[in-house]
Amino acid sequence: MPSHGCRSFATVVPDELWALVAPLLPSFASRPQGGGTAPCDERAVFTAVVYVLTSGCAWRHLPETFGVSPATAHRRFSAWTEAGLWRRLHRAVLDELGVRGELDWTSAIVDAASVRAKKGDRLTGRNPVDRGKKGSKLHVLSDAQGLPLALGVSGTNVHDSQALLPLILGIPAIRSRRGPRRRRPAKLRADMAYHSVEHLRWLRGRNIVPRIARPGIESSERLGRHRWKIEQSISWLFGYRRLTVRYERKGTHFLAFLGLAAALTCYKKLTKITT
Repeated sequence: MPSHGCRSFATVVPDELWALVAPLLPSFASRPQGGGTAPCDERAVFTAVVYVLTSGCAWRHLPETFGVSPATAHRRFSAWTEAGLWRRLHRAVLDELGVRGELDWTSAIVDAASVRAKKGDRLTGRNPVDRGKKGSKLHVLSDAQGLPLALGVSGTNVHDSQALLPLILGIPAIRSRRGPRRRRPAKLRADMAYHSVEHLRWLRGRNIVPRIARPGIESSERLGRHRWKIEQSISWLFGYRRLTVRYERKGTHFLAFLGLAAALTCYKKLTKITT
């Protein structure tokens, strides 16, 4: 493999990130008759996946310097998705932040954003605010400083409020600096789209203080200094160009890219406090 390709690996996937990824990778065995998953440089494949996410390029345009074919990279991406790698990687990075006390549990913030879907039928819908064009909606729950904790994907015709409870239940049990793992914020902040009597009752029953704007009474602007943090979180995720338009036929693959983007976003925070 050319030396410049090797240098690109360390740039795209630093040694510290690879140290978190490598123990999480599932093992694969080739079938005796052939046709199984062939041995390959897993770091090269992972780097190729990160490159596709970051650049937004099609798999077939993957540069040769990665040393893996586009077909091999896509097959391994699919296998890793089925094995739940991206969710476990996101949690591993959150654990590292948690033990350093770098997660702010004073509140969680929820919001959603829509993208057009060029392909795929699952987790898509006709966007009522985009002339009925097909699209997918990204649902994000962050901590008080905007670090993504839980994610979801739906069709754009799904109301934001339907994702609220799944997102809260989807917060993983994250390690803390001292004491048991934690998965419950003190407060939940959201705009009026998430308001309902059932949601308020459900949150209070779990000792989460709701800070949700009430329709006709409070403006969503009441979120004030808090709302920009979830908007920043979504902006960070959209910095990964593969998420700005959905090209994945499978909804699980689009969700996989979203999970990897969240893990990398949290990893950037980790690098800032360890350097």
